[in-house]
Amino acid sequence: MAQQGVQLDQGTFSCSICLDLLTDPVTIPCGHSYCKDCIKAHWDGEDTKKKHSCPQCRKFFVPRPVLVKNTMFADLVEKLKKAGLRAAPADHCYAGPEDVACDFCTGRKLKAFKSCLQCEASYCEKHLQPHYNVAPLKKHKLVEPSKNLQENFCPCHNEVKKIFCRTDQQSICYLCLLENHQGHNTVPTAAERAERQKDLDVNWQKVQQRIQEKEKDVKLLQREVEAINGTADKTVEHSEETFNELVRLIQKTSSAVKQQLRNQQKTEVSQVKDLQEKLEQEITELKRRDAELKTLSLTEDHNQFLHNYRSLPALSESTSNISIRPLRYFEDVTAAVSEARDKLQDVLRKTWTNISLTETQVDVSLPQPEPKTRADFLKYSREITMDPNTAHTWLILSEGNRKATCMIEEHLHSRHTDRFTDWEQVLSAESLTGRWYWEVEFRGFAVSVAVAYKNISRSGDESKFGNNDKSWALICGGACGYHFWYNSAADRIPGPQSSRVGVYLDHSAGVMSFYSVSETKTMTLLHRVQTTFTQPLYAGVWLWPIDDIAAEFSKMK
Repeated sequence: MAQQGVQLDQGTFSCSICLDLLTDPVTIPCGHSYCKDCIKAHWDGEDTKKKHSCPQCRKFFVPRPVLVKNTMFADLVEKLKKAGLRAAPADHCYAGPEDVACDFCTGRKLKAFKSCLQCEASYCEKHLQPHYNVAPLKKHKLVEPSKNLQENFCPCHNEVKKIFCRTDQQSICYLCLLENHQGHNTVPTAAERAERQKDLDVNWQKVQQRIQEKEKDVKLLQREVEAINGTADKTVEHSEETFNELVRLIQKTSSAVKQQLRNQQKTEVSQVKDLQEKLEQEITELKRRDAELKTLSLTEDHNQFLHNYRSLPALSESTSNISIRPLRYFEDVTAAVSEARDKLQDVLRKTWTNISLTETQVDVSLPQPEPKTRADFLKYSREITMDPNTAHTWLILSEGNRKATCMIEEHLHSRHTDRFTDWEQVLSAESLTGRWYWEVEFRGFAVSVAVAYKNISRSGDESKFGNNDKSWALICGGACGYHFWYNSAADRIPGPQSSRVGVYLDHSAGVMSFYSVSETKTMTLLHRVQTTFTQPLYAGVWLWPIDDIAAEFSKMK
């Protein structure tokens, strides 16, 4: 209890200007006491107003009161000082270079607790008390301490900017409205703030959503790294076991395949990690932007908010979600090595060639937008030829194996396990990964423009393009128009009839699109497939079994 009494004395005998124990105390007519030098300095600053106020109750005095020493307070303060007591605040309460200082503290200034828009001043907690106790001051607008209070006042009229001119995109006072902004679209600054706050909240939500999306992408990439490592390790193990069975004949090939697998593994992991790092950098930048938006959102000063809001850079376009291609390279190597085990040395040479040719660039990447114009499509066009070993015996290949013509008679073809035996169709020699665009020009009753995996059956009904889950086929021509076939299910496709069909493939994105291409090279989308491709693809055509029907992989110009 004794300690509480001392604390009360300290507050009672402290100057509300310097917040220290009174020095040479004087009492002014309203009854409040101050250090003589403090109140004198305060009134000296008010001389131009020709009236003098109490810093606490704001009562005015005219003329300036004569200051008389309060001897009772002086004696009591002296006793307090001899007792070693002080009312000075802790050091951390004083304003530093980065803080907003109280405008009413003399000497070493305290940190401001609030700023008043009407008074154009900032107050520490002690000097702010009149704004809580005095009726006229209670109506003033208090905000968080601000060093930019002057920006809230019109430099021409020294009035508070309470209006926002949408026409000129600036805050103005009511006198500016009457003088220079008549007829303009104007609203209260609070209304404009509310409108801009809605926009900010939307952008803030987008940033947060994008952060979540990118974090999911990073996790997906991490799983891809694990899958690459796991699949690579299993493939290496399988290859070693297989090659060990053949010992001397395949020792050299085994070592070469192992090294190539490790190189591919290293390349893919490296590129995936590079992409992962880029996404993490983007997340860091988005989080920084998120913090900026959060800080701006909490700004109470409308004008300061609007000022900072206009300087916000536009949110950059987001990178689309990544897509992960299957680990097809390792699967192809596994299949090739298993086949090599049964075909001895001659087959090993061919197998090694196949492995080398199968290797492709790492295809883990951020997806690119689909082409919009034919010129955009042609950027991805590459020459495609037909594989003679897959052609049905009724098909004759010409034009450098780009053209197939149906002639209903047996033609001299070598026996080959890749040849189609029951349907008049052929596959391309080139495997398709990445992004490709090609066109098929045809004549005759009907043809099928197809895309298929290499392991499609070569005989039986299931070998026909579209009659299985390993091929996609667009049947063109005839009286029935277009039909799209997949896994033995058909859909009728509306669209303009044409003798030329374009096919766009984005293997990693799982996109395959078929277009009708007119004589004027106008492209009309017929059908679009969105799926996940698990192997390299091959272009194919099927011809209606009538003499002289032909289909050709066009040369792109």
